[in-house]
Amino acid sequence: MIICSVNHIAKSYGGNLIFKDISLEILEGSRIGLVGRNGGGKTTLMKLLANQETVDEGVIHWKKGLKIGYLAQIPDYKNLKVKEVLKTAFAQLIDVETKLQQLEIEMGQEISSNQLQRLMDQYGKLQDDFIVNGGYEMDAQLERIANGLNITGLLYKDFSSLSGGEKTKVGLGLSLLINPDLLLLDEPTNHLDLKAIEWLGTFLNEFKGTIVLISHDRYFLDEVVNKVLEMEDGEVDLYHTNFSGYVKEKEERLLREFQEYQEQQRKIKKMKEAIKRLRDWANRSNPPSAALHKRATNMQRALDRIEKLERPKIDVKKMAIDFEAHDRSGKDVIVIEDVSKAFGDRVLFEHVNMHVQYKDRVAIVGENGTGKSTLLKMILKQMEADKGIVKVGSNVKLGYLSQHVFEDIGDESLINVFRSEVVVNEGEARHILARFLFYGPAVFRKVNQLSGGERMRLRLAQLMYQDINLLILDEPTNHLDIDSCEVLEEALEQFNGTILAVSHDRYFLNKLFNKIYWLQNGTVHFFDGNYDWAKDKLREFETKQVYKTPTITSKPSLLGTKGEEKVKMKVVDIEEKIEKIESELHQLKKMLEEESELELLQTIYLEIENRENERDQLYTLLDEVV
Repeated sequence: MIICSVNHIAKSYGGNLIFKDISLEILEGSRIGLVGRNGGGKTTLMKLLANQETVDEGVIHWKKGLKIGYLAQIPDYKNLKVKEVLKTAFAQLIDVETKLQQLEIEMGQEISSNQLQRLMDQYGKLQDDFIVNGGYEMDAQLERIANGLNITGLLYKDFSSLSGGEKTKVGLGLSLLINPDLLLLDEPTNHLDLKAIEWLGTFLNEFKGTIVLISHDRYFLDEVVNKVLEMEDGEVDLYHTNFSGYVKEKEERLLREFQEYQEQQRKIKKMKEAIKRLRDWANRSNPPSAALHKRATNMQRALDRIEKLERPKIDVKKMAIDFEAHDRSGKDVIVIEDVSKAFGDRVLFEHVNMHVQYKDRVAIVGENGTGKSTLLKMILKQMEADKGIVKVGSNVKLGYLSQHVFEDIGDESLINVFRSEVVVNEGEARHILARFLFYGPAVFRKVNQLSGGERMRLRLAQLMYQDINLLILDEPTNHLDIDSCEVLEEALEQFNGTILAVSHDRYFLNKLFNKIYWLQNGTVHFFDGNYDWAKDKLREFETKQVYKTPTITSKPSLLGTKGEEKVKMKVVDIEEKIEKIESELHQLKKMLEEESELELLQTIYLEIENRENERDQLYTLLDEVV
């Protein structure tokens, strides 16, 4: 069934035509990946599908009663906690719940039997609707989404106090909780860590509705979509496959079209030569041959009737990046020894050790909030470690690409910002910027009006023309389109210096990096391999830790002195943990007495239950050891 039909639409902004005469159909249950270059109109089309903007020409039809979920510009929910914002997804269910509570109060009052029966009938109907629509599953759904997106720590914060990235994550959670018929997602992975991206992929695979998403994450597209809609030069082409299949099919289609174009060009050339030869022969005849002229004219008409094929665009213009380190650094580029960092009472990490050598390709990965960016700031001398040593080696010339590039730049023009770090005249600057797809008057645009991808391209242009031998990259692929990601990867592969990166792009990590530092639970794990290898090894390590049980023999006489010491140490360890939990339980029960808000009371009560269960398990283990 068609749930959305797009018929010959066009859209312009300020006289600039974005696209024209686009038509497509979205079938129920489809999972469509919308791909194309930055500025090609993907987000504009998404807004039109979401009915957030109107078309200039053509028409879009939606299935009657279609519920659309779209992560657009998030309104500022003033005076609301994050949990209250997420609960707006259940507005209708909450209204029903309120009515049920009112009916319960009314039924508890002294009323006639007829009135009671009427209220009970009304209550029964409302309760049936409440159950059918998942009323008793609201909290479980909210908890599942919050855990998956790693926003449980934000639930009781004021929404207005969150950062832009945190608000985007909450907005994504809200879109998922709405459970729409048509879910529209524009770069949903941009502010998520690796664990949350993998969770989101699993969630979307279980999602029953229709999905249209824009993403530059090639692994994520492969996991989620079964169709790819390509936007190129104001036209759309639909491929009935995932992203990897689309790449292969597109290459085959371009090759086929180019062969057809070449064959037609050969045919046209032969026909033109034949027409010229016939006319030449006709004119040489004495008298001139009318028959030969007629044959030439007929052949010319046949040539004019041929529908000319356009030359396929095989070599699409891409960024021209070429990083080169002119002077090499010393062997030891970055050395981090026994480093710890805390913010107030919260310990971010302890005893971190890292060693980055010349020409290494090193990536730092981990969940949001584990300290990846903090480590980068220490290397950049923007922050000091509480303990330990952070050293940058000799003759290191550092270039830094931030994920928040040019956020506080003001009204400066693109070309002036470029020339503030690269000393060249205006003509040469325009020539360089053209290599990064900034043409003509585009170089005079204000930087604060550029998209995230355009800002990233500008910063890459600056870095390429600076003398650097160490590149530090913080989420470099976040705002780039897929073509630009591939160009960046090729340039980094050829770079003859050292690279240290923080990234959640699994394709990018696997392709370029062979050393992984994984930050988790305040410690760092080192893996001498790519991301997939590191992930498997970390899973093996965690499995061993979970199922690791103390080996206790039932015959103390056979233990020996060392065995007895191990048992004593185990007993002391368990008793210390029990004391810690008892102390936490005392604090939680104190909070339970003082707190008045129902939701917080429920959270504290559940935490007390969990702690008591944990304590009971430790007492059982203690009995076994003793």
